[in-house]
Amino acid sequence: MEKYTQKKDISGECRLTPITEEEINAAVAANEEDPLRDEFIASLKSTGKNYDYDKIHRAYEYAKRLHAGQYRQSGEPYIIHPVAVAQIVSSLGLDTDSIVAALLHDTVEDCGERTNIVQISSMFGQSVAELVDGLTKMVHIQVEDKENIHIENIRKMLLAMSKDIRVIFIKLCDRLHNMRTLGALEESKRRATALETMYVYAPLAHRLGIQRIKQELENLALSYLDPIGYREINEHIEKKYGQNKDFIQNIQQDISEKLRQYDLSFTLEGRVKTVFSIYNKMYNQKKSFDEIYDFYAIRIIVETELECYTVLGIIHELYKSIPGRFKDYISTPKPNMYQSLHTTVIGRDGIPFEVQIRTRAMHQVAEYGIAAHWKYKSGEQSKEEIDQKLSWISKLIETEDATRDPDEFMNALKIDVYHDETFVFTPKGDVIALPQGATVIDFAYAIHSEVGNRMIGAKINGMIAPIDSVPQNGEIVEILTSPSAKGPSRDWLKIVTTSEARGKIRQWFKRERRAENILVGRAEIKRELDKLPYEFTEAQKNEALLAVARRLGIQSVDDLLNTIGYGGLSMSKVTGKLKEELERIAKAEQPQEILTADRVQTSQRKVRSSGGIVVDGETGCAVKFAKCCNPLPGDPVIGYITKGYGISIHKRDCPNVVTAMSDPAADPSRWVTAHWDISADTSERELYEALLQIYAINSITLIADITAILADMKVSILAINTKKQTKDEIIIMLKIACKDMNHYKSIVSRLNNISDITKITRGFI
Repeated sequence: MEKYTQKKDISGECRLTPITEEEINAAVAANEEDPLRDEFIASLKSTGKNYDYDKIHRAYEYAKRLHAGQYRQSGEPYIIHPVAVAQIVSSLGLDTDSIVAALLHDTVEDCGERTNIVQISSMFGQSVAELVDGLTKMVHIQVEDKENIHIENIRKMLLAMSKDIRVIFIKLCDRLHNMRTLGALEESKRRATALETMYVYAPLAHRLGIQRIKQELENLALSYLDPIGYREINEHIEKKYGQNKDFIQNIQQDISEKLRQYDLSFTLEGRVKTVFSIYNKMYNQKKSFDEIYDFYAIRIIVETELECYTVLGIIHELYKSIPGRFKDYISTPKPNMYQSLHTTVIGRDGIPFEVQIRTRAMHQVAEYGIAAHWKYKSGEQSKEEIDQKLSWISKLIETEDATRDPDEFMNALKIDVYHDETFVFTPKGDVIALPQGATVIDFAYAIHSEVGNRMIGAKINGMIAPIDSVPQNGEIVEILTSPSAKGPSRDWLKIVTTSEARGKIRQWFKRERRAENILVGRAEIKRELDKLPYEFTEAQKNEALLAVARRLGIQSVDDLLNTIGYGGLSMSKVTGKLKEELERIAKAEQPQEILTADRVQTSQRKVRSSGGIVVDGETGCAVKFAKCCNPLPGDPVIGYITKGYGISIHKRDCPNVVTAMSDPAADPSRWVTAHWDISADTSERELYEALLQIYAINSITLIADITAILADMKVSILAINTKKQTKDEIIIMLKIACKDMNHYKSIVSRLNNISDITKITRGFI
């Protein structure tokens, strides 16, 4: 994952030799004055937790020396960042090893020549080394397609989480501090980081139940993604709160007096809804600011679950409840373990507000999620219980194993992690949590693989329902099965929405129907090959398929066909690579075009090349187009006799031609006249490479606008590069496939309609 730091050695004393354990021990023993360290250690001691302070001190000294000479974009010493991350980690109540790993989390990545995982293991233990290794591996991704780097990072993150959940805790704390200091970066990087935070890290924090981090990440990301909307809502909040500034205080006083009559031990908290939460309801749910009924909220924390329901009755006695605004997350917890009673009532001033009621244990889980359960060395939480709470990660890992399609994996992530839940009951009263929009087939596979594989029908609330039915909250679903069922249908893959169901269906076909899958895969490949305008031999097809398989990490053609057949890989991810390999093979097998004397029009001594060029006065030579200027039909051209490579065709105004012709030492006899063959059939004319140099004002949609126009004109992009010219201006070098100068001019004309583009010129290499 991209690092948002700037490294510079101001002192010139940044050493490259490893730092020894003896050196660190000596530094700890000397205990020289260090305000940052002292403040950090003091904050840890104020928590009252029994940390290993000697180990933390040694980790601080080690990180400080490794990061010496490195600075953040803000100009601050880099060590400030790992210390801040460690402080956030400690606020989650995590253990000594987590804090030590937070201090060291960037050392291997940023100081690899001076430390490594083995040395960290030797100095701080295997547990710390594994945490640092998990964090480091998230940023060392090698993939063939650059657009898939983001998805591969998420996959790596989930794999690291499945081994030790503390990895993602530290990563979330790292992202939170980066978001708090995001203002030091340039605008494009701020937006990219904020987008990733909003769509990856905040939902993961929510899925893990860490509401404190989730809410701050959302608000910070929104402030950079839509600063105007953020500012407007914040002003609305301040105005409304200013008009009713005593409202929460009065409500708390009324509720406190009533609860004391029942001799309850309780804690009261008041809050105003976050900016992002209001923004989400206003823009996504199309609500006005006045329709936000839970703008104000009161949280009541008691000792026992029974007292929660007692308090609920007291609140409904005090205030009139709003119908349909009660939710019981105690009897039916959310998948992220959140438990609480929610009810919305009308205050005495006619102002609606939400009341949340929970126990102290529930409150800890609501604030810190799974981190509240992570009790290392205490024996309070068994490994099995934690694994059960994190089963959704295992399901996503299974999805990764079942499909090689990045888009499929990302879709599974969006559904399983980012969507709200629907709670459905089995006939025995067990609760199954499903993403909204999940079908009864998803429900069947959520119960067990065999239930889904033997499913022949379903009932919802006792009534027979189609298998594509979507159960609603609170409905009772019964799955009808048969021992003689032949297994799932391939059509179910088009119906199910959860990665769990899709993965289990594919696993069944992968295991039970390999021969059938290969036939299906071969038919899919044939369908794509039939679309191509030229024929290939079976040997060429097999060679190309094997090359594609290897590029995708698959060992044989049959395995590739099997993967396509059971749905583990979409054809969209194969087609482009297959065409590339077929073109490569065809080009390699095509004999070099050598023009012999018997093919020359001897009377006129003219040579016609396959590229539509007529060369005067030269025979028996191959013709190729110069890459420096990429001539197009319609351009004035000239030929140059190369040594051993035939005749190179240049534009007459090519800088290389101008330079060479002005060189008195050059041999003028090597230049020959050439022109385009106007008698050639233009309908069969091949495509040529053209370079465009586009000057434009940089904007978020610029590249998308350019590619949209080229796609509409059915123009292939062969290469694209960008270079920043000024703060707001950018130069885009674009290589495209072009028919001739008329085609080129029409492309330029269309592109000039984009308002951000200021000038387009023909490019030269």
